[in-house]
Amino acid sequence: MEAAAFRAMPHFIYTDTVPELDQELEAVATMAQHLLAAADRYGLDMLKLICEIKLSGGITVDTAATTLALAEQLNCSQLKAKCVDFILSTPAVLDAVLATEGYKHLAASCPLVLADLLKSAHGRKS
Repeated sequence: MEAAAFRAMPHFIYTDTVPELDQELEAVATMAQHLLAAADRYGLDMLKLICEIKLSGGITVDTAATTLALAEQLNCSQLKAKCVDFILSTPAVLDAVLATEGYKHLAASCPLVLADLLKSAHGRKS
């Protein structure tokens, strides 16, 4: 667990706020991913929900695949659906995501998600 995410957890527990998620988009995505994993590990459901919402609203080509892998690993079905929708939104977005390091991580860590992605893409063409 990242030290910054670990420090943010007690602040959330005592104040129900997460100021770390009010920063620049790229920094927020990384922090939200780490906090989501920590919240899942320690059963902080409200923090997990806040992180899912923040990640859902900030999906980019660079974060889509890693966020999808995380959503799959932590059983975040709504976040997973948002990632799939983003990735399949246009052929150009799909091609860009396939060229990222995050996609390589997704392929290595969650191969079944790739099958789901293909089924979703095929269903949209029909």
